[in-house]
Formats: sequence, C-alpha cells, structure tokens
Amino acid sequence: MTRIYLDYAATTPTHPEVVKEMLPYFTDAFGNPSTIYSYGQEARAAVEEARGRVARLLGAAAEEVCFTSGGTESDNFALQGVAFANEDRGNHIITSEIEHHAVLETCKFLEKKGFKVTYLPVDDYGLVDPADVKKAITGKTLLVSIMHANNELGTIQPLAEIGKITRAAGIYFHTDAVQTVGHIPLDVQNLGVDLLSLSAHKLYGPKGVGALYIRKGTKIASFLHGGGQERGRRASTENVPGIVGLGKAAELAGHELQSECPRLTALRDKLIADLRERIDHTTLNGHPTKRLPNNVNVSIDFVEGESILLNLDLEGICASTGSACSSGSLEPSHVLLAAGCSHERARGSLRFTMGRSTTAAELSKVLEVLPPIVARIRAISPLLKKKG
Repeated sequence: MTRIYLDYAATTPTHPEVVKEMLPYFTDAFGNPSTIYSYGQEARAAVEEARGRVARLLGAAAEEVCFTSGGTESDNFALQGVAFANEDRGNHIITSEIEHHAVLETCKFLEKKGFKVTYLPVDDYGLVDPADVKKAITGKTLLVSIMHANNELGTIQPLAEIGKITRAAGIYFHTDAVQTVGHIPLDVQNLGVDLLSLSAHKLYGPKGVGALYIRKGTKIASFLHGGGQERGRRASTENVPGIVGLGKAAELAGHELQSECPRLTALRDKLIADLRERIDHTTLNGHPTKRLPNNVNVSIDFVEGESILLNLDLEGICASTGSACSSGSLEPSHVLLAAGCSHERARGSLRFTMGRSTTAAELSKVLEVLPPIVARIRAISPLLKKKG
C-alpha cells in the first residue's frame, strides 16, 4: 500500500541534502567547537556557517541567532529569560488563548512565580485583535507573546501591527514562528519582533534542534547554566550535526519559498473546496485566506475525528485532528474551543497539512476514500441520532 503523508505540521522528513551535509559531523569532523585545535575549529566554522544561514532566512544578524534543542526550549527560553531578567521593570505578560502548550505552560509556570498573565481571546477565525493587545498593556507589562501562525488552524496573526504597538510601548515582543519559518516569507525587522522561536524538524531539518532569534540589546537571562556557549546565553556543548542540518534546511527553504508557497496554496484551496462540496456539514476552521499555504483544517459534523483518522490510516493516509503535542488527549482542542467551536464540532476536526512531496494525485485519493468513511461512521454515530 502506498502511504500518503499529510501531517507536515507535526513533523517533516529530513531533506536528503540535509542528511548528506550532517553526516561528516558524526564521524570525521566530530570535534567539540569549544576546543582550539583543528578538529574543534572545523566544527566551530560549521556552526557559524549554519548560524549565518538561519539569520539570512530571518532577515537577522548572525549574532542574534541562538541555537537550542527545538521550539519548546526556544519558547521557554524567551518567556522565562525575558521575565526573570526584567522583573525590575514589571511582572505582566500578554499572550493569547490559542498559543502552543510550550508558551501556555510556561506562562502558567511564571504565574506560580508571581507574574501576571493576560490571555487574549481570538475571533472565530482564530485572529488576535491588535486593539486588544494595546488595551491589555499596563505600566507593568514587560512582554507580549503571540504566535505567528497557529499550528492547528493555520491562521496567520497580524504580527506587524502588534509589533508597532509593542515598540511604541517599549515592551518586548516574542513570537512562536515554528509553523511559519521556511514556509512563508518573513523578516524579523518587518514583523517588529524582539524574539522568535523556530524548530528544524518543521522545515525538513533534524529533530532535537532549533533556534531563538534574540534582537540585539534584548535583556534576557540565560536559560541553561554551565559553560559559555552561545555567547553565554545557553550552556551545553553544541549539537554540531543538528545545527549543521538546521542551517542547510534554512538555506534550502529560502531557495524554495517562491515556488512552494503558490503551489501549496493552490492545492490547499482546491482541497478545501472539494471537501466542502463532497461531504455535507463540513466547516472550514481558521481564516479562509490569512492562513498557512499548506494547512487545511475542517470540522465534519456528526463524527469523531479520531475515528476518521483510524479509518484513513487503514487506507495508508496519515493526517491529524490537531497538534501532535495534544493528540493523545481526549479533550477537544483548546484552539478550536477558543475560536468558537462547540465541543462536538471540535471533536470532529480533521487537519491535513501538506509539504514539498504532496501531489494533486494524493489529494484526489483522499477525496476518493474520505466521503465513504464519513458516511459509514455517520451511519452508526450517536451524534447524528442525537441530531435527528
């Protein structure tokens, strides 16, 4: 059976060119970048080349890129680092109700440490209103953290507008851009952010490595304590193969952006239209146009999303009902609930996220097998009987 992978928002396959570039740093070029002899300096040069590649993708300076173990660490580093380094300025943080758990759980942790957090609502599309951000700012506010695009809905937030507000107020602005870096054009200067989180495995790089963009002059406390790596911001011997892989993945993403964005957008829009046409009582979640090029999230009434996933898997099709980090939960998505979905509709959500290998033929196969699956489940669904 040919397998069709449509969960690229959860993770991506490592690009063959990325793997090829990483391999020597496991064996021949295995040196510790902190050592002064040739093995170490060879590794150091590779790390710095990767730093430059990531910086170019972001529109940043190389010294503003700090390597981490991934998006979750970057989010923790940004929030905790800014909070603890700026306690003399205030104790208030602003975020949204639909953030990734890496941000929400960090905010809850900071609340236990005495910080105050405002969780902003979103509209039915999952959009944060910049006016709400402005209204929530107080004399004690030191940080705003709003994700660039939601991992479930695919909705892209108005970061540039929010950035103007935070800049005028003199407070730091962080964004979790794990879903957007390498997938849509972005520039940290245009967005007005001071900190930005990214993860390699979301853009065809290896798992276990990421980065945090830290604008020059940002006051931030170290997250890991020990050696002086990463300009004293993150102790620990660098993951050289992973960093090299992230750098190559960033370079490749930059080259492919102009062709991939329109290709995936066309596939996305056709899949949305076909799903709504072929399966009645199907609702698009998220904004119809202000969304990631590869993201399709729909709610199909009178079915459970988990049941659809199991049946799709039997047909060799991999999709999702939400974010990978919460897929083991029986609770409806906090994102969909915040965007106004009922519990029943949220439980019937289905997310297809496409990637560089996705073809129109694969999506045609999905449209061939999905309607009969929905019909079978609805025929025995207590939700439909309840409706009737």
